[in-house]
Amino acid sequence: MKKTYITTMPDHIGAFLKASECFAKLNINITRVSYNKAVDTHTLFLDAEGDEEQLKKADEMLTEIGYLQTPKTEKSIVLIECMLEDHPGSVTEILRLIQDYRLNISYISSQENGTDYQAFKMGLYIDNEDNLKAFLAEAQDICVIRVLDYNHSEKVYDNTIFYQSFVSDLVQCLGLSEDKRNDLLVNSNYVMQMLDEKGLSPYKTFESISRFAHLLAASRGDSFSPRISRHRITDNSGIMLIEPPCGSNIIILKSNDELLFIDSGYALYKEEMLELFRKMIPDFDDMHKTIYITHADLDHCGLLPMFDEILASEDTKKCLEMEYMDGIGYREQNPLHRPYINICKALTLYAPPEPDKIKVMWKSPEEMTEPLEQIGFFDFGELHFEVYQGKGGHLKGETVLIDYVHHIVFSGDIYINIRGLTKEQAEYNQYAPVLMTSVDTDPALCALERNAIMQRLGEGDWKIYGAHGKEKDYSLHVEK
Repeated sequence: MKKTYITTMPDHIGAFLKASECFAKLNINITRVSYNKAVDTHTLFLDAEGDEEQLKKADEMLTEIGYLQTPKTEKSIVLIECMLEDHPGSVTEILRLIQDYRLNISYISSQENGTDYQAFKMGLYIDNEDNLKAFLAEAQDICVIRVLDYNHSEKVYDNTIFYQSFVSDLVQCLGLSEDKRNDLLVNSNYVMQMLDEKGLSPYKTFESISRFAHLLAASRGDSFSPRISRHRITDNSGIMLIEPPCGSNIIILKSNDELLFIDSGYALYKEEMLELFRKMIPDFDDMHKTIYITHADLDHCGLLPMFDEILASEDTKKCLEMEYMDGIGYREQNPLHRPYINICKALTLYAPPEPDKIKVMWKSPEEMTEPLEQIGFFDFGELHFEVYQGKGGHLKGETVLIDYVHHIVFSGDIYINIRGLTKEQAEYNQYAPVLMTSVDTDPALCALERNAIMQRLGEGDWKIYGAHGKEKDYSLHVEK
């Protein structure tokens, strides 16, 4: 079995050697090492492979030498600002008080500003909250003092606890439970290491993850404002297109009083989407809810657990089953995509649906020779679709629905209307390519699939509904 260790090492020669000797004594193989002193002086990530008993003993040995933190030894940095009179020796009294309380200063910065006071910013290494409270109470008698919020995106005030502070910000901004912390720590480091090896700045990586998380958070609650449009197909059929700022579109297809949902967006917006569904569909809670998913990416499948029946291709069901069993779907099998996907799962509260809800509508080809191949048909009300499966350029199991009578296409992520994105959607869509290196499993193949969709559209006026952005109007008229 494999395990990731987040170790805290002293900053001196031989520190890593001491950790590696622990593993060597237990005959444990180290499969990955990540350490960047410019990011965090003390934090070393180690992936180790051994049996359960070996790894248990490794835990004990690393804890004994102080490399694994326990709740009792966990420390943090608090950034304070002291407003001191601008004259010689004014800082001495506060420094003596810091020494009396045995607090270590990890960061200090001050500069005159033309007034009678200087603002001294100091990072204090804290391992006892009560001790900090007592210090602050006594310090108030010396000067005006306040605790500042730590803002890593502007400046790293203390790099010895960068990872912990970084993840704390993610947890806080989205209101996540503490059990998400370790996953975010490990996978943020994975992304940093992967992009660092490509010559990209580690801090650019962390900044992208942070902005992505804050963008997700900014669209919650009263700020959840999807673009909604309605499209008539026939007198008895129509489309309601819901475009959240983050995540995939949600399409509600109506025909002869039947409703079919297409894709579902992020789990993070469950309450917001429930409220919207109930306004748009008065009997939503009591109806039998059926959804078709174009592919098994988590930004399309977040709300699947609330549906009674999930329609999918055979490969898409396999992907969701693998996620349900051990958390590893097709995306996670790609080492370039795995860390970002795991971060997204933690940030968006993703949980796969129960496999028995998933109905395989179309058998996936064992081997595909073309970028896009027809795998079956799908009738819904008065609509008749031909079903095509892509070769996996975006994700294995991806499907496309084409109605040649009504000139409608549901193309998933194989084809989206880039020019039809809102400002918020465009900002959201810029982070995944950075953190995954590409949103497609095989970008060149995905381009062939997009071209294959267009080649299959006959003469006339078409509407293409991709999974992000507004619908695309497409016309093909042959001169006679």
